[in-house]
Amino acid sequence: MSNSVKETFSAPEPRSGSTPHHPGRRPARAPAATAAAAAAAATALPPAPAALAAKVRMLGPTMTRSMQRVAEAVAGDPAGCAALTVTGLAERTGTSEATVVRTARTLGYPGYRDLRLALAGLAAQQESGAAPAVTADIAVDDPLPDVIAKLAREEQQCLADTAAGLDATQLDAAVTALAGARRIDVYGIGASNLVAQDLAQKLLRIGLSAHAHADPHLAMTGAVQLRAGDAAVAVSHSGRTVDVIEPLRTAFDRGATTVAVTGRPDGEITQYADHVLTTSPARESELRPAAMSSRTSQLLVVDCLFIGVAQRTHDTAAPALAASYEALAHRHNPRG
Repeated sequence: MSNSVKETFSAPEPRSGSTPHHPGRRPARAPAATAAAAAAAATALPPAPAALAAKVRMLGPTMTRSMQRVAEAVAGDPAGCAALTVTGLAERTGTSEATVVRTARTLGYPGYRDLRLALAGLAAQQESGAAPAVTADIAVDDPLPDVIAKLAREEQQCLADTAAGLDATQLDAAVTALAGARRIDVYGIGASNLVAQDLAQKLLRIGLSAHAHADPHLAMTGAVQLRAGDAAVAVSHSGRTVDVIEPLRTAFDRGATTVAVTGRPDGEITQYADHVLTTSPARESELRPAAMSSRTSQLLVVDCLFIGVAQRTHDTAAPALAASYEALAHRHNPRG
């Protein structure tokens, strides 16, 4: 299981010297409230048994240490835990019955009985081979065919985890904001900037005014020009990247609708986001940096954003896309 499930994280204090408060700024969202909102949304419909491990990886960092022990136990040994009563699981994990019930609800189940049924279903899937275990990390001496297979399985798991944890209500609200925005700024640094550029270019091709800023100075320069009716999207897996948080906070202060794409629903970045889209926690090894898997998750989320916006603005998006294809056609088929 990912180490992110086994550690307790707390949101960092806001950076001193950040963008000054705007006189009419909205109150920042508390990270704890963001995590609680995500957990509450998850209770709307109990996740399928196969999504349980994804829920643990996604929500583990937001849990207390005692709740994490329960989550680790049920994800690590679904068959064994399915055979336990709520009292038995509390004793096994050194917690209380109340903690077991709270963990079940945080994972999206109305109560422990529902979680126990999901564990039995997951155990049956694993026994039948329907849910293979996550592949091991790539080794230095792995032959290329094994590298291909391991990376493919890892990417598939990453996409499945992200899809399982993506809040459709938050996504719908973010799509609405982008579809009606006068201007859209997108912020990202490093690998996240590749994702930011991808989103901005797609939105531009369907006729929206979208700009991706990798340079933090340009990002801040653009952010101070935003106002109500505009939108800003920040991409940061860690949720702690100052060069992404600062322009998002400025956009938030100026009244723009803000969206955070992050792997940390309790991160500082969510304080300045009207809508939070959570990606899968990244697994990191010696040869595979976290940026590789986080990029895969982020691309899925921004693709969902783009398709939603394209659907919402189809009457103008379709002609704009056709015009861009026509304008670039001769570059794909150069004349001799």
